[in-house]
Amino acid sequence: MMSVLRPLDKLPSLNTATILLVGTEDALLQQLADSMLKEDCASELKVHLAKSLPLPSSVNRPRIDLIVFVVNLHSKYSLQNTEESLRHVDASFFLGKVCFLATGAGRESHCSIHRHTVVKLAHTYQSPLLYCDLEAGVQWCDHGSLQTRAPGLK
Repeated sequence: MMSVLRPLDKLPSLNTATILLVGTEDALLQQLADSMLKEDCASELKVHLAKSLPLPSSVNRPRIDLIVFVVNLHSKYSLQNTEESLRHVDASFFLGKVCFLATGAGRESHCSIHRHTVVKLAHTYQSPLLYCDLEAGVQWCDHGSLQTRAPGLK
């Protein structure tokens, strides 16, 4: 049996954040998770990976504080997977607990998905959109305005 993810299924733990990375590419998700866990942080960070949603309801999962949907701009399947997974997320998650991460933006000429498509998706769900090239660092994008952010991912 599958279930819709709800943000308040469990009580929060003190100084702990659990992030769920959802995307079709295991190696990329693992690289991203490893980079996040290397950061020096005052709180305990836990990162879980999933290819898609819904998650099996039989799994004893922790409270999820943030869902990051990873969209590879070189893969239409990646976008389709994200769009299908979004149907399994409770609406209250979109109050600051979901963001989109577009990868592969550095080689825009090779993209299968236009940037505007992902910007529109993020705007539709009123959620932040980040662009990431793991070799070059991370950029923050608030529905179209691009600003460089301190490179925390390498």
